[in-house]
Amino acid sequence: MAGVKIRDEIRFILNDRDVSLKDVAPDLTLLDWLRLSKSLVGTKEGCAEGDCGACTVLVGKRVGSGLVYESVNACIRFVGSLDACHVVTVEHLAADAARLHPVQQAMVDFHGSQCGFCTPGFVMSLYGLWMETPQPSDLDIEKALQGNLCRCTGYEAIMRAGRAISSYGKAANDPLAKERAAIIVRLSAMDDGTRVEIGEGKHRLIIPADVDDLAAILEAEPKSTVVAGSTDVGLWVTKMMRDISPAVFIGNVEGLRSISERDGVISIGAGVTYTEAFELLAARIRALGTLIDRIGGQQVRNMGTIGGNIANGSPIGDTPPPLIALGARLTLRKGRERRTIPLEDFFIAYGKQDRQPGEFVEAVHVPVPAKDEFFAAYKISKRRDEDITAALGAFHMKLAPDNTVAAIRIAYGGMAATPKRAKAVEAALAGKPWTEATVEAALEAYSRDFAPLSDMRATAEYRMLASKNLLRRFFAETQAGGAPTQVSRHRAA
Repeated sequence: MAGVKIRDEIRFILNDRDVSLKDVAPDLTLLDWLRLSKSLVGTKEGCAEGDCGACTVLVGKRVGSGLVYESVNACIRFVGSLDACHVVTVEHLAADAARLHPVQQAMVDFHGSQCGFCTPGFVMSLYGLWMETPQPSDLDIEKALQGNLCRCTGYEAIMRAGRAISSYGKAANDPLAKERAAIIVRLSAMDDGTRVEIGEGKHRLIIPADVDDLAAILEAEPKSTVVAGSTDVGLWVTKMMRDISPAVFIGNVEGLRSISERDGVISIGAGVTYTEAFELLAARIRALGTLIDRIGGQQVRNMGTIGGNIANGSPIGDTPPPLIALGARLTLRKGRERRTIPLEDFFIAYGKQDRQPGEFVEAVHVPVPAKDEFFAAYKISKRRDEDITAALGAFHMKLAPDNTVAAIRIAYGGMAATPKRAKAVEAALAGKPWTEATVEAALEAYSRDFAPLSDMRATAEYRMLASKNLLRRFFAETQAGGAPTQVSRHRAA
């Protein structure tokens, strides 16, 4: 991209102070920078993989003309992703030395802490929720705390604290609310629309000016590591000690952050997070909303992107199987050239995708099922919340007027080296009466489609049996008047 302007520093706000950094390693995590460089040790390291929530901070980012604060895992969030953002740590809540913040006071009064190690993370997650939903339901609180683990307190005391925060003060009077307009002005001044480059040679950190600049960067340096939400790449650094240089951070790149629907197809930019996609997907494809609620914790959903979940090619990624079942298509870009392919064709073999050097995922396009079609996605994991998938099945079916299967697409994750269609099972069902007998007869076709492996999450035998049972579940849920196969405790109450 000829003539692009380049800036050699990252600019953001930390609590109440502007920060400019010219010496930032591509793999420097926000947690390490806060603790080692700024001595802000209220943010803890527990798991270093985005699982326990002890490192939770808030990051404010401009969305349209507004400003949105979200909880994130500082342990896997890179400083390189923070340009023109506002980072808020637990220390910032104690601005008034005479009294505790409403969230902190509620935790004290309702005995929400014992050893206290995880407490700052809980406080920050509750703070983020309170700012957006001052009168949360129990379901709201539980969702906000999915990504926070505590070994000694028990969660009911923390739940009680979450319900009571607004009795200690009004969210509208909080500094983050009252000073929001001023923060937007400061962040806008930091975002000058230029490319950021820090470092030399291979050991560089790059933030593209826009999507065209990203295309030019990757075409020139195809071996760069593209970092979107860093929910995977963060673990490459903290657990695998991998070198990710040069790293290209795309989380704030305009042109990758839009989600829209046109002519019954939802187009999702590669930089759209699960949280940003949730409202539209949950409204138009309900099963995807239910699935997203089980992807990581709230911090992970605030960071992770659907585009990244696709691009990394994992056989246990949560979004590819349902998107394949829906017939989604993928737009890939290299330089100025684009091509769009069926999503299922993107996955070639374990660790290998149909992506050329310098090519990147730009968007995924998801057809919305018609009202007379059935669609479901079922995730199997050891824990219901915040756990990696052992197997995931997705089903999309249309019945003919005579109750025969007019069309069906079935896709699984965790059953092969890639997300994969169950084409033999589909063939065994197509054109047949949609009955229990048909479903039972089709089960033998699973062995022609899949030969799953045993690992720490499940044995091969369990995966095969559970995946067959998901087809049985899908059949049961398509029957008029059939009993629900799963009821949440909130609905049951």
